[in-house]
Amino acid sequence: MNLPNKLTLLRVILVPVFLAFMSVNALWANIAGLAVFVIASLTDMLDGKIARKYNLVTNFGKFADPLADKMLTTAAFLVFMQKGIIDAWPVFIILAREFAVSGIRLVAAADGEVIAASFWGKLKTVTQMISIIAGILLMCITIIPVNVANTITVLLVWLSVIFTIISGIEYIYKNRKLMSFK
Repeated sequence: MNLPNKLTLLRVILVPVFLAFMSVNALWANIAGLAVFVIASLTDMLDGKIARKYNLVTNFGKFADPLADKMLTTAAFLVFMQKGIIDAWPVFIILAREFAVSGIRLVAAADGEVIAASFWGKLKTVTQMISIIAGILLMCITIIPVNVANTITVLLVWLSVIFTIISGIEYIYKNRKLMSFK
């Protein structure tokens, strides 16, 4: 197993660690959860760069990398829901897009095609991770009133939802041939 794939697997392993910290209602746990999330996010950036630079791109990586991203971001959005920061709508929209794109990728894979992440898909992931990091960071800064911190987090999450919708529309449009009704 090459280094980029190991980094992807590390991100998957870090998801339950992140959830464990974030389920403890204490400042130290939020800080630890933030650190784990940032480390996991950095593995996402590194695995792709290393894979492309050293020609270590694999079908496993093309499959597992977006899956690890989805696991990490979904876990964080569920934490925000559990803590009452966001409601179900942005999470539903994000998950609906992820299911649609994953379905398209499955159909493409059946035809021997691998659909790599597009610019909009990568921007979606980056904005989601930034909104999550900012949201957790705001939970850690106790001098900011909770309602202000939560409002900022909600706005950032909805901004990421806009890019989620755009990238979902792009994937569907670019791959519409895979969804024919023959």
